Amino acid sequence: MLKHQIEYGEHLKMKILLVIASVLGLSAQAAIIYNPVSTGTRELVAGELLIKVMVEASNLGSNEVEVGEIYFPENYQGSSHNHGAIEIFYVLSGRMNHVVNDKDHILEPGMVGIVRPGDTVQHKVLDNQPVKALVIWAPGGEVERLRKVFPTERILAQ
Repeated sequence: MLKHQIEYGEHLKMKILLVIASVLGLSAQAAIIYNPVSTGTRELVAGELLIKVMVEASNLGSNEVEVGEIYFPENYQGSSHNHGAIEIFYVLSGRMNHVVNDKDHILEPGMVGIVRPGDTVQHKVLDNQPVKALVIWAPGGEVERLRKVFPTERILAQ
C-alpha cells in the first residue's frame, strides 16, 4: 500500500510539473539552455526545516517557476510570513495547518494549498508527524529570498 502511495505521489508530482510548464508556455523547443533532469540543485536548512530545491533558474534556464520539496519536522510551528510570488503546496505526507490570512485550512496528503502575493501564511505541523510537501513558486525568485533567511545552504551535485 505504501509503495503504491509513493508511486502515485511521484506520478502526481510529474503531472503537476507538466501542467505548470504548459500554463507558463514553457516548451522543449524554446531556445533556452536547461537541464531536462534534476535530482535537486541545493538544500536550504534552518534547524530541522529543509527545502530541497528541485527546479530554479540554474537548471530551468529561466525564472518563470521554482519547485522545491519541503520537509517540516514534527511539532513545527512556523511564523507568519509573506511571499512575493504565488506559492502552491501539494502535501505528500503528514498533516498541516495552512493558515492563510488568519484562517485555518487543514491540508492532508493529496491536497493543495495556495497563497497569493500579499497574503500572510503560517505553516503548522499537526499530529506529531513530519510533513513533506511539493512547493511551487511562480514566478521564481523565492529561492533567493529564502536563501537569505535560511542559515545553511548545501549545493547538490548537478
